[in-house]
Amino acid sequence: MRPEHFTPRWLCEAAGFGGSKLRGFDTAPIGTGQMCDSFRLSFDWEHQGDAPSSIVAKCPAADEASRNAGKAMHCYELEARWYQTFAREAPLRTPHCYHVALGEDLASFVLLLEDLAPATQGDQLRGADVAQIEQVLAEAAKLHAYFWNDPRLSELPWLNYGEGNRDFIRAFVPQVYPEFCARYKTRLAPEVFEFGGDLVARWDQFLADRETPKTIAHNDLRLDNMLFTDADGRAIVVDWQTLGRGAGPTDVAYLMGTSFADASARASCEEALVRRYFDDLIAHGVTGYQWGRCWQTYKLGAFSGFVMALIASMLVERTERGDEMFAVMAERPALQALHLGSLELL
Repeated sequence: MRPEHFTPRWLCEAAGFGGSKLRGFDTAPIGTGQMCDSFRLSFDWEHQGDAPSSIVAKCPAADEASRNAGKAMHCYELEARWYQTFAREAPLRTPHCYHVALGEDLASFVLLLEDLAPATQGDQLRGADVAQIEQVLAEAAKLHAYFWNDPRLSELPWLNYGEGNRDFIRAFVPQVYPEFCARYKTRLAPEVFEFGGDLVARWDQFLADRETPKTIAHNDLRLDNMLFTDADGRAIVVDWQTLGRGAGPTDVAYLMGTSFADASARASCEEALVRRYFDDLIAHGVTGYQWGRCWQTYKLGAFSGFVMALIASMLVERTERGDEMFAVMAERPALQALHLGSLELL
């Protein structure tokens, strides 16, 4: 279902705008997502009541390749289930959901979400400053601590699709890595390709199970999936298409690795920022977790941004911005992992 199928009556009923009467609405595309399409719906109210002036609608991508990838990787189902199951109780800042519907085929869905303007989307290409990273880490610590070793997480099959995707990923990454290298051969430095080759050579070791505390992990915690900021100065986390049961510090490594445009700037504050995240976990009630374990999990998590760039770039619709975004997402975490000596942990 897409905005051209919406009617004023359906919107009022679906979003729960009781007592309001909508004459019509304007639609404008927003965001830079490639797996889904998002639109701002600006309302023309005859009687507004307590209803908002605008909302955001999120729908499957118009591009067939992106839609097929979204279905195959369960991205549409994951985001819909997040809003159905956990979003209302989770303590981090994420948009209020007025309505969520998921088709039986798990490939059709619609979300009606809070419009958080004038908060603005982060820019993956430009990169972040330390203050933005601190804001996101504060939200990540709230999320991870709240669901830390929550027994519910192992009982939900949809939250553990990553395990089911493992066989696909095990075969897919070595197969497409030469194509990735060919696509970006003039954009990325030789050390990035050498790093990628070393990782692919250790691919089974990378995919090996590791004992670590589990929580809800966003798994795509990067600037394009953040809005800065709400009225209280909090970063807002969006795009829950890849969430799963995972290690919290891996989210942190992904954020840090993909967000700093300057590798030296990241390296100068990296350990201090991760330590602040760890201290927040403890302050939010996590017990029995040691700094050394957190730091080692973080270093292993440095692979995550590179792996996401490699997989996603080969699955979704190609665009000029998308190509550069995936190049940045491969380059920055590769330099991060090299700096941290992460390959030595495999």
